[in-house]
Amino acid sequence: MDWKTLDTPEQLNELDVQSATKPLMIYKHSTRCGVSLRAKRVLESDWLETDLQLMTPLYLDLLQHRDLSNALSANYKVPHESPQVLLIKNGQCIYSASHHEIDVRDMRAALQSNS
Repeated sequence: MDWKTLDTPEQLNELDVQSATKPLMIYKHSTRCGVSLRAKRVLESDWLETDLQLMTPLYLDLLQHRDLSNALSANYKVPHESPQVLLIKNGQCIYSASHHEIDVRDMRAALQSNS
């Protein structure tokens, strides 16, 4: 996967604008959590090269940037969880999942139903 790192408040300000052009998939990861590591591995193994045409994958390290995670939760009105995926399109969170519910196939379906 071609992860883009989400690590500055300035990037948060640009998410809504970017998501108007192409949906964003934000993966919130705890580097100390086995469940988070497993979810990330499953996500990466199920990711297809064509998914990059559908959405841009962003990676957020929760231990280093909890403030950004809190801002995402407030901006998109989604309770914080870890691990967690948010799918942002046109400035709206159209899909969120956490823990073992994280599934790239569900993200694809959410994009299709919100096209």
